Amino acid sequence: LVMAAPAALQRSVVLPAGRHTASLIFLHGSGDTGQGARAWIKQILNQDMAFQHIKVIYPTAPARPYTPRNGALSTVWFDRYKISHDCPEHIESIDSMCRRLTELIDDEIKNGIAKNRILIGGFSMGGGMAMHLAYRFHQDLAGVFALSSFLNEDSAVYQALKRSESVPPELFQCHGTADDLVLYSWGEKTNKMLKSLGVSTSLRTFPNLNHELNKTEIEQLKTWIVKKLPVEAAKTN
Repeated sequence: LVMAAPAALQRSVVLPAGRHTASLIFLHGSGDTGQGARAWIKQILNQDMAFQHIKVIYPTAPARPYTPRNGALSTVWFDRYKISHDCPEHIESIDSMCRRLTELIDDEIKNGIAKNRILIGGFSMGGGMAMHLAYRFHQDLAGVFALSSFLNEDSAVYQALKRSESVPPELFQCHGTADDLVLYSWGEKTNKMLKSLGVSTSLRTFPNLNHELNKTEIEQLKTWIVKKLPVEAAKTN
């Protein structure tokens, strides 16, 4: 019996204004969609997060039973035993999604984009997913960002970095001090742990920000993205 490969992830795409030489993959938070994340950022900025040379891809997680919602179907990147940093990771669901998202990275490479010209990150669970994907399977990406995100205390990400020989991609991490869903202390612990394992990162703190995004944060993220994915000079033949 040949198992049909799962369909490609649905995605919402913001095309670059000019020549496409780099790509950015933004992973939404639990229960959201790619369309929803894009619309949320557009609402905050009063325009799409768009670039001259970078294609922005917002994939949607396939619906799956989600334990923190008593097994109700939810668009989540992976399952969790509970929303906490001190429980084991649901590694099977994380790994199967790493394979699905690798296909998305491979699509960009097939389109002629070099791997070190691809950035991945996300909000909340999306940021956690991005850290698994980059630090465990794709350490040659341009960088990673995690907004209001965390990793579990004994994360497979930490194990992978302990064994790794290469220089891991830089992490741009932001967290609001008033976050009542993903506690600021969880983000802080994640940042300290990654830093101790050789990841170049600093935690940008947003006083009074709850589990949400704000304009300053997205503007800082955009600046960092362009620093990691600069416009390439046109090749002279």
